[in-house]
Amino acid sequence: MFNSLTGTITGKFPNTVFVDTHGIEWSLSVPGSTLDALPAVGQTARVFTYMVHSEDNMSLYGFASAEERQLFLDLLKVEGIGPKGAVKILTNISGSQLAAALDKGDVAVLEKVPGVGKKTAAKMLLALKGKLTLSENDTVVIRRTVSGPYEAVITSLASMGYDRRDCEQTVADITEQLAKDDGWNKKKPTEKEDAVFRRALVELAQ
Repeated sequence: MFNSLTGTITGKFPNTVFVDTHGIEWSLSVPGSTLDALPAVGQTARVFTYMVHSEDNMSLYGFASAEERQLFLDLLKVEGIGPKGAVKILTNISGSQLAAALDKGDVAVLEKVPGVGKKTAAKMLLALKGKLTLSENDTVVIRRTVSGPYEAVITSLASMGYDRRDCEQTVADITEQLAKDDGWNKKKPTEKEDAVFRRALVELAQ
């Protein structure tokens, strides 16, 4: 649905940014790292987005980079961490520090992050250890081992507001079913992605 917004920064507040796109002003919840990375009020910026839609609320979250948004989505995979909790975590620890702590299994560092207790820290290690690393320019890179060739499909579905864990399970179930079709392996990768995406949309919307 929304991948990013490009417009004029009209307001910067703690964990909130206003972006004007041709007369429509968007309010985005952002982590402190994004707030620091975005330019000053009055300047143009591109903000990567993620929408969270529930029965009684619709919120738009913003990030300075696609990598930071992906880190946010990975935090949502941890049991007990919701969107607001993920924003709070990324406000109080940088992506590089988080990746390093997870890679080393440093529970003490994680426990010091506001909103992360001993139990949540343990769950973070269980869900994310070994899946985050750092590139040469100190940005976080997400290492995938489960989603395989359909990671783009899962990310697209999640960006539309569906729970990422539901997307992963749905895509896994669909690909398992489709693999039983004799003609499935003859399809091109793009055809497979399109088929899985369309079918997943139908199932997730039910």
